[in-house]
Amino acid sequence: MASLARIDPVRLAAPILEDLCERIGETVALAMWGNHGATCVRWVEAGGPITVTLRTGVVLPLTTSATGLAFAAFYRSAYLKKQLDAELNAAAEATNKTMDTLMRDLEAQLNEIRIHGISRASGSLTPGINGFSAPVFDHTNRMIAAITSLGTIGHFDMEWNSPLATHIKEAAATLSKRLGHGETETSMQNQDVNVSPQETKIGKQTRNKQTT
Repeated sequence: MASLARIDPVRLAAPILEDLCERIGETVALAMWGNHGATCVRWVEAGGPITVTLRTGVVLPLTTSATGLAFAAFYRSAYLKKQLDAELNAAAEATNKTMDTLMRDLEAQLNEIRIHGISRASGSLTPGINGFSAPVFDHTNRMIAAITSLGTIGHFDMEWNSPLATHIKEAAATLSKRLGHGETETSMQNQDVNVSPQETKIGKQTRNKQTT
């Protein structure tokens, strides 16, 4: 368990991002939660006639970017809640909508993201650019990063069940597994399976003696 805590997600993500970029032909990035919010820590540019880039160190908004929405749906921290409230307050002033209305709309959006296991945003942060972002979990089942892909509207398939979305979720699941996600439950299940019938019988006899 201690060794899992020392694993570097950025280093492990590098080959996964390269492979994902090659498979889908779109720019991909890894984001982690930093001092100021969801922060791009690594990206791989797809190239091509239209280049979509993400600068390392850029902090992404929680309510208008695919990356931010992934953190809003799956990550938990006191600062995230404060940042969400600040963004919703700004949106309320800009749109003349009430906070209650914006919060209901956001919660419905986040529930949909949790159902599909991936977030999406279309042109809301950068006009003409679509994005998907899938959460990455560690050995404690806590979200620690997001794998994001960006592409141009009309070329970037935004359907929840598109091959593009599937590839991004698979990449996030691969990184999660390499970070030990699910290993604790598997280990406990294996311990139960490896208990011999004789050990089970002895355990039952011991419990029976304790109750008599």
